Amino acid sequence: MAKKQKICKKCGLIIEDEDVKECPVCGNTKFTTFWQGYAIIVNPEKSEVAQILNINVKGKYALRIS
Repeated sequence: MAKKQKICKKCGLIIEDEDVKECPVCGNTKFTTFWQGYAIIVNPEKSEVAQILNINVKGKYALRIS
């Protein structure tokens, strides 16, 4: 059975491992499972999307968090 994704409420990182207690990007401990859309950032230094979303670390990020 697939693990449920959770999203960091501070930076929007989508975390696949439900056992993670702290966001590896920003250290936040508050998460949600309600979100819409996502962006995969591969090279944050060269990505215009990453700059607009203020993302500095590569990963999968939710666009809208509820």
